[in-house]
Amino acid sequence: MKVSIIIKALNEEKNIIRAIESALEAIDKVGSGEVILADSLSTDHTIELADRYPVRIVQLVNPLDRCCGVGAELGYRIALGEYIYILDADMELDGDFLIAAVAALDADPSLGGVGGVVEEMYIANAEFRRRTEDDIFKFGEVDCLNMGGLYRKSAVEQAEYLTNRNLHSYEEYELGLRLRALGWRLQRLELQAIKHYGHTDTSFRLLWRRWCGRYAWGAGELLREAWGKPYLKEALRGVAQYRLSLIVGSWWLSLLLSAIGGFYHPVGWWILILLLLTPLFFGVFRKKSLVDGLYMVVSQNLHTAGVIMGFLSGRRGDPAQSPEFRTIK
Repeated sequence: MKVSIIIKALNEEKNIIRAIESALEAIDKVGSGEVILADSLSTDHTIELADRYPVRIVQLVNPLDRCCGVGAELGYRIALGEYIYILDADMELDGDFLIAAVAALDADPSLGGVGGVVEEMYIANAEFRRRTEDDIFKFGEVDCLNMGGLYRKSAVEQAEYLTNRNLHSYEEYELGLRLRALGWRLQRLELQAIKHYGHTDTSFRLLWRRWCGRYAWGAGELLREAWGKPYLKEALRGVAQYRLSLIVGSWWLSLLLSAIGGFYHPVGWWILILLLLTPLFFGVFRKKSLVDGLYMVVSQNLHTAGVIMGFLSGRRGDPAQSPEFRTIK
């Protein structure tokens, strides 16, 4: 079998049909493959809708195992394909890209994975506007395949596991670190791979969800997982959030020192006020929007707290061991 497309889902009844149908069409174009729905204990009609299609369905047993990468790992555990594609349930896969990605992996045995262009369909909040405006995807050889890609299963097997269930985000970056440490290369083609129908929440509501779901802890969890590993230095260099968090942490320290100084001399309070306002002025100037500027300041403070919380948080267990799951179909 050539390709296994793994669709990871949690309460995606609004999107699951589009994802499954696009995956099945892509498999038809490739000519050989399967579609696997890996469900993280959905409580809506996701499973019921998926059951209408010729797909394999597996589901988590323990809700405490939920995280961004667990669905991909579940699908990997039962996948039969030579190549594995990770697809979120709120995405629509382009079959022509899959053909090109398969051809690239067939032609170059040193490639561990291939990604493509991601088109954001909703840009109602600051996070997705940033992805569009900053053009975050580079082409050619890359360090990771954010937003999904087609991986060589034998490369993943050498890396022991697909996605690390100790992470609430950055799972694809961590996979890239492990693959490249083993000598595998990753490539992003300048072809549209998916359409992403992401969150439509307002900026601050989505940010709050990121914190409550521990998504914002991901950079700290990644640092904890990379600690003592040969790719620690590369992780520190490659994740911009660490540098931003150092800046924010220094700002926090300056605020504390200014507040203490204010008890000894009034100028300390003026310095404190200036320090408080400077990031907001910078954010508004950069984003040309009061709301987006305020969001940038709040977001960086929250993600810096997330780095600390994630690094200090406990692990779920050995990522090379499969989380418990059941086969539904």
